[in-house]
Amino acid sequence: MYAEGVNTSSVLFYRFAMAVLMLGMMLSVERKSFKVSRKELKVLVSLGVLFAASCITYYQSFHLMDAGIASTILFVYPVMVAVIMAAFFREKITLTTTSAIVLALLGIGLLYKGEEGATLSTMGIILVMLSSLSYAIYIVVVNQSSIRMSSLKLTFYVLLICMLCLLGYSLTSPDLYLQMPPSPKAWFFAAWLGLVPTVLSLVFMTIAVNEVGATPTAIMGALEPLTAVAIGVMVFGESLTLRLMVGIILILMSVMVIVLGKNFHLRTIKHTISTIVRKTWRWKS
Repeated sequence: MYAEGVNTSSVLFYRFAMAVLMLGMMLSVERKSFKVSRKELKVLVSLGVLFAASCITYYQSFHLMDAGIASTILFVYPVMVAVIMAAFFREKITLTTTSAIVLALLGIGLLYKGEEGATLSTMGIILVMLSSLSYAIYIVVVNQSSIRMSSLKLTFYVLLICMLCLLGYSLTSPDLYLQMPPSPKAWFFAAWLGLVPTVLSLVFMTIAVNEVGATPTAIMGALEPLTAVAIGVMVFGESLTLRLMVGIILILMSVMVIVLGKNFHLRTIKHTISTIVRKTWRWKS
């Protein structure tokens, strides 16, 4: 859609407009109630604003860096969730959490500087980190709030409020005005964004959690940045250097450490890092 000349706010608006339409139809077919209480609405509004902030900063970063790298940096949000829970909700900062933070910082440090010394856009990294932080706060709010409703209904209202926020965002600057998709191809891409990475992704994730549990689903979620990197390299010709590969692995390890918790021992971390260093050295030689 960017290649078709559509700006960031418009891409996101149509993505979520399509998703809201599809989710609303699903709720209607299942004859689910659309009613929410005033208390629930307050929580839903805060979630919608946080989700909109996360999406805007993330999609803006695509103008400044490769999508695969942005997706990988975004994936530090589980580490941020652990830090927020420790700082504000008195969860203990364990050796596992500390190890995950160190791994994430090392990985981001490697991603920041390319193989030939060229650095990534500082603003791009700031935008992705803000996106990751917004999403981490979103998860914490969902976890700590007393709201109880089906994931389909919650997602419908979060995306509806998110869409309205994006509509307001598009009015803040002449460069961000809401555009009509200029071609049938752009409309197809908008529908695709609404269906595949939004509705189907959320529905399949819910099914996966019910079928195999939250932890295996979260672990499999680590394939997201790997998929983004693979598609970026194979389809869009994005570059992939050895340094970037090691950085991506370290960030994914930090997420795995948080997800697996006590089952992921420090000895495993040391062994994995030493293996990466050994193989990297041999590859360079």
